[in-house]
Amino acid sequence: MTADSNVIIEAHELSKWFGEVVAVNNLHVQIKRGVTGLLGPNGAGKSTFIKLCLGLLRPSRGHIHVLGSSPRHNPAVLREMGYCPELDHFFDNMTGYEFVYALNRYWGMTKQDAEKFTEKACELVSMTDRMDDPIEEYSKGMRQRIKIAQALATNPDLLFLDEPMSGLDPQGREEMYTLIRRLGDAGYGVVVSSHILYEVERVTDNVVLLYNGTVLAHGRVKEIRDLIDEHPHTIKINTPEPRALAKAFVGDTAVMQLDFLPGGLVVRTKDPNACYQILNDVMLERRHPIHGVQCSDDNLQSVFEYLVG
Repeated sequence: MTADSNVIIEAHELSKWFGEVVAVNNLHVQIKRGVTGLLGPNGAGKSTFIKLCLGLLRPSRGHIHVLGSSPRHNPAVLREMGYCPELDHFFDNMTGYEFVYALNRYWGMTKQDAEKFTEKACELVSMTDRMDDPIEEYSKGMRQRIKIAQALATNPDLLFLDEPMSGLDPQGREEMYTLIRRLGDAGYGVVVSSHILYEVERVTDNVVLLYNGTVLAHGRVKEIRDLIDEHPHTIKINTPEPRALAKAFVGDTAVMQLDFLPGGLVVRTKDPNACYQILNDVMLERRHPIHGVQCSDDNLQSVFEYLVG
């Protein structure tokens, strides 16, 4: 394994299978400090990889080192990691403070330290004003933040957040984006898993793309976007006048193909910004009614379809 102290996770020929199901397959990756997005569609191996990092699973083949050592049955490494799972596991009659405090005590803190670090963690995730309220009264966003508080309470060097934006409303997502960026700025190593590209783009420009348990791409978001830009982008426009709207795109060098759908128009282009400008002009001039615009290339599944196609 590498001697680079900036590398916090390193996997070499890492594989994990459950019977005939291969969850992680011959994975090679290095993850450095800062915020890293772990991206992939459902079933790509994200959660399995996180559990391997946490030492909860034993590799079927290969090796994984976290913070310089194997995490399996290694209390010294495990105490340097925090984990926020995707699913909730609460006693709803407990308050947020009681939940974090109980886990701190279970972790081995003294009563005095458990109180101090519970308050500090709740403050870090902006839950001080609500930490004494019952969890059953929390919104989804508050539940997510109190889960992160328990992961932060032990002052870990490395934090794993498994689908932290799942189920959040727009305001909750914005609060989560801000929190994750703040944790990265504070010096935490943070691995954020998600199946939605734009969510991770809001918190970091460094991503690992997983597909069928292997690393499909690893690097800066711009580098990944460059891979996508080698393929046509698809823009779907909902309009009751698709043929009339199509005239605005005909002849433009950015347009590769136009397809008609019932109640809509599909534009294929290698220059989506130019096409969006055409749409802006149409809407400003109110020439044709437009009820919605979708770029399926913003969906991570489409990105993977491009990269594996």
